[in-house]
Amino acid sequence: MTFAQRRPAALVASALVAFLVLAAQPVAAEPDTPLPAAFDHAATRYDVPRDLLAALAYAETHLDDHGGEPSTMGGYGMMHLVSNPTAHTLEQAAQLTGLPVDKLRTDTGANVLGGAAVLRAHADGLGLDEAARKDIGRWYQAVAKYGNASSPETARLYADAVYELLGTGFTARGVTVTPQVVTADRGPYAEVPDLSAVAAPGAEYPSASWVAARSSNYTVANRPASRKIDRVVIHVTQGSYAGAISWFQNPGAKVSAHYVIKSSNGAITQMVRHKDVAWHAGNRDYNHRSIGIEHEGFVNNASWFTDAMYRASAALTRHLCDEYGIPKDRKHIIAHKEVPGATHTDPGPHWNWTTYMKYVTGGNSTKPWSTTTDNTTADRFTAGADWRVSTYSDQRLGPDYRFAVPASTADPARYKMKVPSTGRYRVEVRYPAHPGYNSSAPYIVVASGGDKTVYVDQRSGGGVWRSLGTFSLKAGTYDVVGVGRQTSGTGYIIADAVRISRP
Repeated sequence: MTFAQRRPAALVASALVAFLVLAAQPVAAEPDTPLPAAFDHAATRYDVPRDLLAALAYAETHLDDHGGEPSTMGGYGMMHLVSNPTAHTLEQAAQLTGLPVDKLRTDTGANVLGGAAVLRAHADGLGLDEAARKDIGRWYQAVAKYGNASSPETARLYADAVYELLGTGFTARGVTVTPQVVTADRGPYAEVPDLSAVAAPGAEYPSASWVAARSSNYTVANRPASRKIDRVVIHVTQGSYAGAISWFQNPGAKVSAHYVIKSSNGAITQMVRHKDVAWHAGNRDYNHRSIGIEHEGFVNNASWFTDAMYRASAALTRHLCDEYGIPKDRKHIIAHKEVPGATHTDPGPHWNWTTYMKYVTGGNSTKPWSTTTDNTTADRFTAGADWRVSTYSDQRLGPDYRFAVPASTADPARYKMKVPSTGRYRVEVRYPAHPGYNSSAPYIVVASGGDKTVYVDQRSGGGVWRSLGTFSLKAGTYDVVGVGRQTSGTGYIIADAVRISRP
């Protein structure tokens, strides 16, 4: 099926009518219902997978309702119900649930119900019957539609972020989603370019992807010949990474930034060329003299500001300063709120300027450390005879990588690493990606509190370092990470490289 194809109108209409009958009676949400119970209730009411609903909310807002204030894109509550000139999921949720718009904006239980109702409506529009709805992987296209993306590429980026959370798991505000095997059925999105791949043609920063902002959201110029670039302005998106990219592609946005950075792993997307003027600062003079960098998250929630984001952003800022002769100081690397006449407060009180500027200037009193083990690292990698050698993909790290088929036993490929001291470490993995590789490859981290398994979709996100999370590791030299074969995911399981680091 291609994006040009559509399901028969009668099927879509009948599905929508059936859903509206189901949802016609208003369901009042208890204002004081604990958050886990709110997700359980909404999932049951609208027959939506509870873990998928929670993962979608976490990807959007980290389960934060922001006191009823809207995001940059006009999204409300932890389910990010949107009301703007091009998207109306808030109003759709009101129609589907019978709840008032004001309640959906400000009441968490109502907002979760509204999100579940909208997601279910998308599933019905796609023709998912009761049996199909029990397979969490079949909801992928409904999730992609929920994100109100401006293009198929950003829709895939959005849905992939939600499904990535199902593989890694998370705990926030009493809501826990355990890591699980999920094969995402991408349907036509499987043929859409994966924006998580780096070094895309067109990017001016070596480790960035390139996704062009809508031409109506920036000014074509000829900097620095026409105007010296002497500032870097730091922003926070007030929304998700995929949402910000999609918004800058939206003709109604009338805003843009040169770069957007992802919270979880520091992935960077460039959207406006350096020579051109992005509309990011709210001040014409500063727009023309600066480069704007947006960071995924919300100013009032510190959980978005990860070390990976700080490091990636600082490296980008250092590169820009070196390229354009911008002094690496707080007079020239500024907050959006420091722009004259600014009405915004980003990056807000949780942004750690001390840490950020140390990374920009190359100083770091906390002595960062990292070590990498590749499948060819001498005496550090072991694997059974069923793990075969391949040089097929140029996304590999080193001369080759290993692959194996799923099995009934773990039979892990193991990465031995030296952990210098007991503490918290970031664990990252790298692998080539291919449609024939595994949809849910199990990575086993030997943590001090017990082994932790994270499931990774190796069909996408290849050729870059992907974070499995931060874990408590004990000191010593031992097999820190294994790649297992015991999974119901489909496709070859890949073992390439592992990196652990301490901020």
